[in-house]
Amino acid sequence: MANLSISFFFLFLLAALPWTRTLEAKKTVLCRRHCRKQTVTKIQFYFHDTITGKNPSAIKVAEAPSSTNSPTLFGTVSIADDPLTETPDPKSKEVGRAQGLYSSAAQQEVGLLMTLTYVFTAGKFNGSSVVIVGKNSIMNKVRELPVVGGTGAFRFARGYALASTYWANNVGDAIVGYNLTVIH
Repeated sequence: MANLSISFFFLFLLAALPWTRTLEAKKTVLCRRHCRKQTVTKIQFYFHDTITGKNPSAIKVAEAPSSTNSPTLFGTVSIADDPLTETPDPKSKEVGRAQGLYSSAAQQEVGLLMTLTYVFTAGKFNGSSVVIVGKNSIMNKVRELPVVGGTGAFRFARGYALASTYWANNVGDAIVGYNLTVIH
């Protein structure tokens, strides 16, 4: 009986071996096709998040009943269409828009879950975008967020963004500098 079990085991291994080689070959072809021509692009811009005034670029769309009592505003959700500019000056040239949502997702610190598409509307990357999804601990001097995808020139993008608050007021308006490193 033991010999029969060993025989079936070896037959199984022999049958699976060609499939393993086929899958590995396909992975190698895909890697050769996409990995050889990768480009690393570094981009700098400023994100202007305005929640006050007559024309806010971000608005609160939902909140939990306990959000107003939370020191971190835990449970609030905002939708944004924030301008991206070349310099921290709000009147400087607009290079894109940050569109999506962010929510207060931490109870122990002011931490936002950012889910935004950064759409470039000017320059070399006009019409392309990168998607950044991750936790933004806004009280930290520098925050690292993952680039998880993109479109146009940034198709199959991955990388990271370093965010640093340039200016903020006590009601929540902010200008944030972004330095992106994108592999595409």
